[in-house]
This record gives sequence, structure tokens and C-alpha cells, in this order.
Amino acid sequence: MQETAIHPAIAALMKDQRPSLKLVIGNKNYSSWSMRPWVVMRAFGIPFEEIRILLGQGDTTSKIADYSLAGKVPVLIANEHVIWDSLAICEYLAEQFSILNLWPQDVLARAHARSICAEMHSGFSSLRFDMPMNIKGRFPGKGRTMGAQADIGRICEIWEDCLARYGAHGYLFGAFSIADAYFAPVVMRFRTYGVALAPALEAYADRVIAHPAVAHWIHGAEMETETLPMHDARIERQGE
Repeated sequence: MQETAIHPAIAALMKDQRPSLKLVIGNKNYSSWSMRPWVVMRAFGIPFEEIRILLGQGDTTSKIADYSLAGKVPVLIANEHVIWDSLAICEYLAEQFSILNLWPQDVLARAHARSICAEMHSGFSSLRFDMPMNIKGRFPGKGRTMGAQADIGRICEIWEDCLARYGAHGYLFGAFSIADAYFAPVVMRFRTYGVALAPALEAYADRVIAHPAVAHWIHGAEMETETLPMHDARIERQGE
């Protein structure tokens, strides 16, 4: 378990009364959905207690059920309230900590950011299945099904469009936002599977990797000793 440093604006706003937030996550090496809200909270200095549940274990389901009957991570416990969907968690945080501007401030840019996050949330099934997140792994060329290639192409279109319209400061909508956190696991996949990107997109991916919150998650993944053998074996068998 760990907590983030409190953002000064939150400390002043709350007058030293820290919000009681707990974020239940899976393995940092594998759990792409857990990564998204964790990175948001870390990036914006929102204090939380981390609870990590190992995936793929005999007691995984029962341990997650202690926090959410939906049976999946991440789960945010906000006082007595349970929020069990990554996008819902991010929306809750954006509303509760509006002073931090987790979404872009411009109304049209904000709608655009929400649109691409919703597309990421509900789409790209081939990329998810054929190129699952494994931060420590390196599988260049694996998982390149037709569906995954189509998903990669669409993601590149999204990044190119956002960077051209809004990315004056290097991220999809200028300053780092929920949108960048939402695509951070995709950046991890592209690195793991050796996806070649256009120079501007490669530079964007490098900036995401270098962001302190993302770098902290990567470090945590690299320190993990637990593995999911069946998960890793499926990747290794691809293309045989």
C-alpha cells in the first residue's frame, strides 16, 4: 500500500482534511485498466491508498469481491462509496477535484478528449486480446493480426489529430490529462511489441513514458516478481 503526495491546491481546499480514497488495482505489469486511474491520481497529486490484488490466483476473485461484486479491478473506494469502472473513476475524480483540470478546460477540447477515451474504453478489442499489456516483456512482431493492425492505425489517427489540434505542449490536449493516462497502456503495448511509429508519435510515446506518474507505475511493474504464466505463454505462442 502507498499514498501519493497531496497536491497543494487540494491541501488548501480541504484545509488539511484528506479525502479517504482507496484504489484497488491488479498487477502493475499486466493490469492496463488499473493503470489508468492510478496514473491520473498520481499525476495530479490526489492522495490515495493503494491496495494491490494479484491477478490469476486462486483467491483473486474472492479478494476483489471484498471491494466490488463486479469482480474486476480497478475499484475506487471513496469513503463508503464504491466506483468500479476505470472511466467512471476518472470522471468522479474530475468532478471532485475540478480545480485540478483533469480534463481540458476548453469545452470542445474536453468533449473531444471524452470521445477518444470512450472509444478507447469500448473499442480496440483486437489490440487488447492480441497484444495484452506486459510492461516487462518484449515481443517484437507478436500479435500483429489484421484486427490489431487496424486498431494500431486508428490509434495513430487519434494521436495525430489530437497533437495537431491541441498538442502544443506535447500531450494530446496540451497539458497532461485523463486522455494521456487513458492511452498510457497503449504506449506500453507499443513498446512491448515493437510497434514502429511516425517520429512525432514516437516522440509523444516517449513523453508519456517519461512522465513521472507513468514512470512510477513502470518502476512498480518492473519490481514485481509475480507472473501470469498462462497469459505469457499465449503471447509466446503467437505466430508459431
